Parts: sequence; structure tokens; C-alpha cells
Amino acid sequence: MKYKHKLFHGILLKRYKRFLADVKLDNGDIITAHCANTGSMLGLKDEGNEVWLSPAANPKAKLDYKWEIVKVGTTLVGVNTSLPNQLAEDAILDGTIKELQGYKNIRREMKYGKNSRIDLFLSNHSAGKPNCYVEVKSVTLSRKKGIGEFPDSVTSRGTKHLGELSKMVESGQRSVMLYVAQRNDLEKFKVASDIDLAYADALEVARDKGVEAYCYICSITPLGINVGNSIPLLEKK
Repeated sequence: MKYKHKLFHGILLKRYKRFLADVKLDNGDIITAHCANTGSMLGLKDEGNEVWLSPAANPKAKLDYKWEIVKVGTTLVGVNTSLPNQLAEDAILDGTIKELQGYKNIRREMKYGKNSRIDLFLSNHSAGKPNCYVEVKSVTLSRKKGIGEFPDSVTSRGTKHLGELSKMVESGQRSVMLYVAQRNDLEKFKVASDIDLAYADALEVARDKGVEAYCYICSITPLGINVGNSIPLLEKK
């Protein structure tokens, strides 16, 4: 997926109030950008980090820029949490996510369960396949070299989603928890149980009930981001 517009490069001054980030652009201007990532952004928000911003596409947007990428060490990390659903859909359609092939129809944000919406709903009734409910999560955290983690903060919403996915399996459907890591320096994935034990326990229960879980890393440059290889999930110990 290519970014729709050329990205602007700058230096991060601070991220605050969850949705705001002050950045010094290469031309010397200091601007405030929208931060779509509502997590803690642990390890990503240090002052002085290189960042890339996209211009606001909506003329009615309150801020002129949106934070897209941060450089941590030598690694570029995508921080825009509004992208993984589209990345996942593209990767299903082009055959990259092998576990989710064979479906004819894809729907986004479909209502299901108890006041919930599924990120991707896959179906192919002509082939006699069960419907597939796919919940997508963005992974940016890595506290140990080569290992990606989720979540980076407590996510009661994420825990609720795991319960909803389990109910779909119990009703005879297929459910998948898909972690999209917006970075390419990872070899394995694990749940950050020290950050959110309830989520870690809920995922273990969900997987025992038949919910599938996969993690894919992404290649990323200031020109675009694409889903790449899958990496294994480390079991909870």
C-alpha cells in the first residue's frame, strides 16, 4: 500500500494527550500532528526520534498533519492504527495471508456479537465454507530484540473482542485474531502479559476454544507499507 501523498520528515518533540504530537519539520517549522495511535506507544515516543507525517486528506481536519512513521534505532515503525485493517484486506486479496484464502467476499466493520463490529468478515457460501470473523490488531511494541508484543497498554476492548470471537466459534463459525506488526525487525510474537494479564488469559482461553491467531510483519518505507512474512506466536509460560 503506497501512501497517498509524499510524507514530511521531522523530529519528534513530544507526544501528549494521546492524540497530539509536536514535531519540528526539516524546514524548521514546529507543528502539531494528529496521532491516531491511542496506545501507550511504549518505546516509540522519545524526544528526538525521526518521524514522517502525511498531510491531512480531509480539508475539515483540525490538524494539517497525521503521524505515520517513527524511526527507532535503524527500524521504521508504522504508528497509524487506522491502516492495519486495509493492510490485512489487501494481503488477503493478494494471497499473502495464506491462512485466509478461499473466501469470495470481504466485508468491513460488520456488526456482530453484543454491540461489536468485526474488522473483516469473510464468506464463501458457494464453497460450503463457514463464515470467518477476523479481528485485526496493530503491533508496534518490541522490548526485546526480534520479539513483537501486544498490547502496549491495558485493552479491555481487546479482551471483549476475544470473548466475541470465541462465541462465533461455538456457533460453528471460524474466528481469527490477526496481529499486523507495522515493522520488519521481528522474528517472533508474544502477548505482553505483564502489561495486560487479563488480555493474555483471554487469548489463551479463546485459542483453547478454537480461535486461531496469526501475526504478520510489514515492510515499511516513507513511500509505503506492505504485509510480508508471518512469524510464530510464543506460547504463554
